[in-house]
Amino acid sequence: MGKNKLRKFAEMERLDRVYQYPFGVLQQGPCPLKGRWGRDVFGNERPIVLELGCGKGEYTVGLARQDAERNFIGIDIKGARMYSGAKEADELGLANAAFLRTSIELLPEFFEPGEVSELWITFPDPQMKKATKRLTGTRFLDMYRRCLKDGGLVRLKTDSPFLYTYTREMLKASGIEPEADTPDLYGIEGKTLTPDDLERLEPVLPIPNMRTHYERQWLGRGLTIKYISFPLRASDTLVEPDVEIEPDTYRSYSRRSADPKAVTGEGSKFEI
Repeated sequence: MGKNKLRKFAEMERLDRVYQYPFGVLQQGPCPLKGRWGRDVFGNERPIVLELGCGKGEYTVGLARQDAERNFIGIDIKGARMYSGAKEADELGLANAAFLRTSIELLPEFFEPGEVSELWITFPDPQMKKATKRLTGTRFLDMYRRCLKDGGLVRLKTDSPFLYTYTREMLKASGIEPEADTPDLYGIEGKTLTPDDLERLEPVLPIPNMRTHYERQWLGRGLTIKYISFPLRASDTLVEPDVEIEPDTYRSYSRRSADPKAVTGEGSKFEI
């Protein structure tokens, strides 16, 4: 492991409202914060919003800065990746932002039923070959509703036409009506935009107007950002769609390359 990662891990241990519970830690006993996040972490009982696969934590920090009436928790398994957001939240003194290092599959180990008000999923790997690994797949949705309040919203932002189409088809098969749905969140399709134009973009739906570093890269390539949000209820019968979906035809930037034409792997999630 590189010295830079070791330094980040050491500093993460000292930051307020950063909690690290990989699977090995949970084997020693249940998470003591389960059912107590509002009281013990934030000191209030305001709604709790999770960002799953938060990466560098930009979106979690942005949400917390824009909405002081709710508490936000960024979740990722990569500690070195979320370091940037956790450090920024600490430096800004954001009392309504926290970070949890663990696997998304373990969510029910950390949150009681109904403890979470809403979920954001921002630019996940579309997992075109494995439905069970898609963060909007029925396996994960069933997991989310074990901690999400009944009827709580799941919000997806993605550059992937495949994942967007899959999610819409899954909702249709499951009889779930989206709360909001657009294949072009910023209305850019068919337009030639300058860098200044891209910075001035506003979403066509009433959602927070902020973009991560990689979202700006996608927009710079002329790719549209898709958004869909939907309520998730305990009574929903979740059904995988039986349809053929065209795979994405582009590849993602490499984190290791300064060349925006460099490509790596399948889909839209960046690897470290």
